[in-house]
Parts: sequence; C-alpha cells; structure tokens
Amino acid sequence: MLDNFPRGTICIEELAVGMERSLRKIVTDRDIEMFAEVSTDRNPVHLDDAYAQDTIFQGRIAHGMLTAGLISAVIGEQLPGHGTVYLGQNLKFMAPVRPGDMVEAVVRVMGIDHARRRVTLETFCRVGDTIVLKGEALVLAPSSKFD
Repeated sequence: MLDNFPRGTICIEELAVGMERSLRKIVTDRDIEMFAEVSTDRNPVHLDDAYAQDTIFQGRIAHGMLTAGLISAVIGEQLPGHGTVYLGQNLKFMAPVRPGDMVEAVVRVMGIDHARRRVTLETFCRVGDTIVLKGEALVLAPSSKFD
C-alpha cells in the first residue's frame, strides 16, 4: 500500500525551510524477497524465519537499505522531486522493520543554498511512533531558471 503526496517537481525557487513530504508503505514479504534478489543480500535474518528467531531481532527483519529506499522515493518523486540529484545521505538505523510493518518515510527541508542549488534535508522513517531510521541528505534541486 502506498499513500503519497502528488509526484512531480518542486523547484528550488518554490522550496521553503520546514516544507515536508512523506509516503507510507507496508513492507511485504515480496518486497524483502525482491530486494534480496536485486541487491544479492540474502542474509538469512531477512529470509529465514527459523534462523531469524535465534538472532537479537527474534524474527525476520527487512533490509535497512530497503527502508532507506523509501526516503529516496520521497526525494526523487516529491521533495524536491523529478530532476533532483542526490549528493549525499547519512543514515542511522534505530530499530528493525518487520514484514507487515507500515513504514512512513518523511523528508523535511532544513536549509537552502540558492546560489549553489543545494538543499539540506532531514530524513527519517517511522513505524507507528518508533523512529526506525534517521539521517540527513544533501541534494541538488531542480530550478525553473535556465542556467
């Protein structure tokens, strides 16, 4: 299930500090299996119930980078959106995401450098009230002006 703001582009001239966009998605077994296939990360903590039961997580968890990918979706599709170039991202994984969890990925504008078209974004994901991932991104935002 996806629950998104409209997709498209918000040019740097229209951005403001505090502006925020998000999406919500239920992480499914299929998502985890597909991510394992694409990434070739087949760690059994993601794919094998019996193995995962004996780990500190006491059950299967989604790949951390699958969750982080939802942040990329918000940045690339909503804020700033189409035409954005990712320059950097730091992440801190705070809690596991399990199959069936509804993850909300949130991106918020923290700073804007109009001269260099760079935007600093606060990024985080939560499951309910629990922050599962947090970080900061730096992006090159699209402009409505031709350079």
